[in-house]
Amino acid sequence: MAGLVSAVLLDTTFLIDLQRELANGPVRGAVSFLDRHPESTTSISLISWMEFAEGYPDRQEEDCRVFLARFPLVLPEPGIAWQASRLSRQLRGAGSPIGDHDTWIAATALRRGLPLVTRNARHFRRIRDLAILTY
Repeated sequence: MAGLVSAVLLDTTFLIDLQRELANGPVRGAVSFLDRHPESTTSISLISWMEFAEGYPDRQEEDCRVFLARFPLVLPEPGIAWQASRLSRQLRGAGSPIGDHDTWIAATALRRGLPLVTRNARHFRRIRDLAILTY
């Protein structure tokens, strides 16, 4: 997807890479993606929020919340649940499930009409009609 990207949904891989890059960890391109798309509105699924938070110990809960607070949160709703059920059915039927969490993240992107920014494009390409941006 080239050109102006007005809004995107960030995958958990992006959040992990961004946090590591901001802490002077290995560069995977998350910061440069944001630099190249300053006009883009970024949001995250509640599922990505949960997956990202899993990596934090209890004593760093506030640090995790502060990091994630910069991204508007997309909460699950019945339309997203329906979309996730259709994706799960389709992927299982094809013998290529991607896991429940990623199914919910993809369903959120599809239902909201947002491209998904991920380092795991090969994984998400199993989903027809999902716009994917890599970094």
